[in-house]
Amino acid sequence: MILHPGVLALLLASAIVSVMALFAAFVGLSISRHWDITSSSELQLTLEKKTYLVATIINTALIIEVLSLFLFVFTADDIHKLFVGAMCATGSLNAEPTGWYVLYAKILTFVVSSAWLFINHIDQRCENYPLVKFKYKLLLLIAPLILFDFILTLNYFSALKPQMVTTCCSSLFSAEEKTVASALAALPVKQMMYVFYISTCIMLVSLIISLRTKSAVFKYLLFAFSIPYLLISLASVISFISIYYYELPTHHCPFDLLQGQYNYVGYPLYAGLFGTVAFAMGTGIAEFFKRLPGTTAVVENAQKKWAALSIIFLIVFAVLSVWPVVFTSFTPF
Repeated sequence: MILHPGVLALLLASAIVSVMALFAAFVGLSISRHWDITSSSELQLTLEKKTYLVATIINTALIIEVLSLFLFVFTADDIHKLFVGAMCATGSLNAEPTGWYVLYAKILTFVVSSAWLFINHIDQRCENYPLVKFKYKLLLLIAPLILFDFILTLNYFSALKPQMVTTCCSSLFSAEEKTVASALAALPVKQMMYVFYISTCIMLVSLIISLRTKSAVFKYLLFAFSIPYLLISLASVISFISIYYYELPTHHCPFDLLQGQYNYVGYPLYAGLFGTVAFAMGTGIAEFFKRLPGTTAVVENAQKKWAALSIIFLIVFAVLSVWPVVFTSFTPF
């Protein structure tokens, strides 16, 4: 194992979050089985006290889990200097096969954790707590995922050793390789640009309409389109956004953008993308609970706030994506 501050922080945080999530899921199971808001029994009063504790614990745990995605990417990029042949996070992830699975697990955990946080936000602001049973049943699915993420992370970092020989982005995104990464790098630039810009316009229009009106259609569209937009955007970063920043038609690595020679533009770029997707998804998720008793005002207020935040993140992401296309002389055509 590499005793790097980022590695130790990730492992410690993942271990703590796993324990917190399992504890919350165990207590949450009891709450979801016996919860009855219409009852004034001693059991119900005890459950109401417990739900505050559990909600606080899991809220903290999932916020840490969401942030751990960015810490993992930062750490993977920072430790690449320890491996022979690595020039960025790609080399670190290639050094041990489970590295990529950790990244995928953390992205998945980011999505489901964000969804739970939005649901909990609505539930805690409604007087009748209409989503208590639902959110704790959902937690029973999330807790094992968090534990799985911790096990993967531990296995990955435990297997790493300084001076390991690895391959980097020039190999992974090569046209000769038969991988998903090479297939994304080979996507036609002009067509991919059309897909990306049209998708971004759809996302922006849906967010603006959701912010300014009570239309349910566009909020459901945000829910359905959030994950596809994330995938389209990540494919676009590999296909054309990266090469405009590098000004090299064959350099498709999505991780070199995190480095100082490119002004660390990858951090605000990816923060903008994931922030857009998370808050757009939250706006859509909230619509499913709008018709429950006592939720309408809370949901509408939350949707306005989340749609506005998603627009801000989308503007950041879109500006950083378009900037090199507009303001550099490089062209891949």
